[in-house]
Amino acid sequence: MIPRQDLALDNYRAVADAIATLFFPHAEVVLHDLRTQKIDYIANNISKRCVGDDAALEDMLGEDGERNIGPYEKLNWDGQKIRSVSTVLRDAHGAPVAVLCINLNISMFEAAKAALDLFLSSSKLIPQPDALFRDDWQERINTFLHNWLRQRQLGLNLLTREHKRELVLALHAEGAFKGKSAANYVANVLNMGRATVYKHLKELKEESV
Repeated sequence: MIPRQDLALDNYRAVADAIATLFFPHAEVVLHDLRTQKIDYIANNISKRCVGDDAALEDMLGEDGERNIGPYEKLNWDGQKIRSVSTVLRDAHGAPVAVLCINLNISMFEAAKAALDLFLSSSKLIPQPDALFRDDWQERINTFLHNWLRQRQLGLNLLTREHKRELVLALHAEGAFKGKSAANYVANVLNMGRATVYKHLKELKEESV
């Protein structure tokens, strides 16, 4: 068993463990000691490297180099794609002493993205059938409602009582309540009593008289 290096890098080993734990099992964190040019520590080893292997990072010893490098992509031993970022760690005098490399296996995320892209693809969608949607008042209410919210940059769950009243009146102006169950539907969607919807509509009638 290869002994650890001196305690100067011990805090960085703890950071490596924390990152690897948070992103387990997809992230490996490798700590390279620039003073020895050896791998000092590996948290959640997915690359099959070993502590004590050559780091080969002599180019990182310059004091004026980049602090953060990446993200960049590479291929793991099993053919899976890895996205990595490396950070040069410096001592109190600004001299580089180590490099912390975070290697994230993104193959699973790419596979999930491909599956979602396939599932959500619109290539097999057909236009809404007229026979089904010609009299779909719910669809029209939904479309108007969300356009109204978007124009005012409001969320459905953040509507005040006055917002809801204004929206009921706007829906009425659009003819939304011609559907037989429209008032009940609007009340459910806006999380308000059906009696309140009728109250607003009655007030509107009285105002127009």
